[in-house]
Amino acid sequence: MRNFTDSWDYELLDTSDGERLERWGDIVLIRPDPQVIWKTPKNHPLWKKAHARYHRSKTGGGNWEYYRPIEQDWSVSRGDLTFRIKPMNFKHTGLFPEQAVNWDLLRQMIEEDSAAKQRQIKVLNLFAYTGAATVAALKAGASVTHVDASKGMVSWAKENAVSSGVQDGSVRWLVDDCLKFIQREQRRGNRYDGIILDPPSYGRGPGGEVWQLEEALFGFLQECVKLLDHDSGFVILNSYTTGLSASVMEYLMRIVLVSRLGGRVYSDEIGIPVSHTDLVLPCGATCIWRNED
Repeated sequence: MRNFTDSWDYELLDTSDGERLERWGDIVLIRPDPQVIWKTPKNHPLWKKAHARYHRSKTGGGNWEYYRPIEQDWSVSRGDLTFRIKPMNFKHTGLFPEQAVNWDLLRQMIEEDSAAKQRQIKVLNLFAYTGAATVAALKAGASVTHVDASKGMVSWAKENAVSSGVQDGSVRWLVDDCLKFIQREQRRGNRYDGIILDPPSYGRGPGGEVWQLEEALFGFLQECVKLLDHDSGFVILNSYTTGLSASVMEYLMRIVLVSRLGGRVYSDEIGIPVSHTDLVLPCGATCIWRNED
């Protein structure tokens, strides 16, 4: 795989006792992680010098405890991509660094398909969050339709586009329910060369629409495939839901995509290397359909 980065301002320093120790640029955060069930000694010196720690509440949610002053938000870069970071409720920072491998893959596929078809590649990014994949696709020269149900997340994605210098790229920013949007696109006859899906385990659309991943994903994929043609190039599906393994995602994609369009499907866990231990922390799964033999 082509590597589009020569620097990365993020580092997973250590993991122990339900927590991860992370460096985001110059800021060190401690965040909970249910995958970290081991209790190894916290002998990395930055455990005691972190700027902030997120404490999860037993009744749901939680709060940040700040040990040292930090800016309300700051930026981290990976090669030519720059993202705004901000500690938010429910431990998030606005970026999933484990997706970096998919940003590289996305750019590679777009460049390959654009060269093969001699035209701009049209990408649909659903549940697009703060737009890391959108920014990566724009960097590769694609035309992107970015859809998310949260107005705040779409605004954040626009800021990431500015930070990465792609604000003048070919992009549509839409605050919408993803299912309703793709059904309208079907009626309009619109088609895409590639689709990115990063659906939440649970969520609500801007009109109160309820999304439950295990119940909705199969039918949702069946609707998405209607926006693809036989020369469409790829679908990337990500999941952080424990019960939705890479193998289950691959099974779904084979049924929905390969049976209709051919091609091949492959899947795997994704994770982040832990610099203190040389191990890799699992962080979900990715399944990719590629229109090739």
